[in-house]
Amino acid sequence: MKTGAIIEIHDEKWQQLRVSTSERRAPLSDCVRDALQCYLNKMDGHPVNDLYRLVIEEVERPMLETLLDHTRGNQTRAAQLLGISRSTLRKKIADYELPGSH
Repeated sequence: MKTGAIIEIHDEKWQQLRVSTSERRAPLSDCVRDALQCYLNKMDGHPVNDLYRLVIEEVERPMLETLLDHTRGNQTRAAQLLGISRSTLRKKIADYELPGSH
């Protein structure tokens, strides 16, 4: 994302996801930061491996499930909301074995 970019979401249900590069952090990034800090604290010095994959999987699956529910299973609309192609969304649905993947 370019510096200074602002993403505005016009659906009231999603307003708390507004992303801004101003000095004020977005609530979503705060949640991610807090969750990662909590996870690392709970690891209590134990080795952490493959954290990127873990975070992506832990965030991506519920994000897909939530958007598919929000769009009542409309994959075209869900893909538009995500800013990805419908074929990419279908691949992710299949990868996570979500309903509608067969």
